[in-house]
Amino acid sequence: MIKVKDAMEKNVIKFHADDKISDVAQSLRDNRISGAPIVDENLKIIGIISEGDIMRLLEVHSPRLNLILPSPLDLIELPIRMKYEIDEIAEDMNRAASVLIGEIMTKEVLTVKEDDDISDAAQLMDTHSINRLPVVDDEGKLIGIVTRGDLINALVRI
Repeated sequence: MIKVKDAMEKNVIKFHADDKISDVAQSLRDNRISGAPIVDENLKIIGIISEGDIMRLLEVHSPRLNLILPSPLDLIELPIRMKYEIDEIAEDMNRAASVLIGEIMTKEVLTVKEDDDISDAAQLMDTHSINRLPVVDDEGKLIGIVTRGDLINALVRI
């Protein structure tokens, strides 16, 4: 049997609850990952953040126009409405950028141990529709992470 330790990534990108969303989002983008664990000062898992958590924070605005037969009033009001919509979006983005990830992270985190079978990790991911599992030691400290891609790579190497 292949163990989680054979598939996990040991060099884990991690964050702290007091990190700002803007910094976390940039780091996720720079590292081409879709989520990461949140740890305390002792490397114990306190949450997990994903792109989905960040996306739920943002409100979506769209202008309301009658595109079939716009009235002359629609055409006159359009620049004003668009400016208002852009201002709302900018305000939402500024507000979101200053939020700390501890406020939006998922606090109930499923984890695995390095000696668990990857089939058990895969089942856990499938059952709970998650993409990553932090790997912890017996004290609950973060020692790695395993993603769906890691599991697939481990199976390919067989």
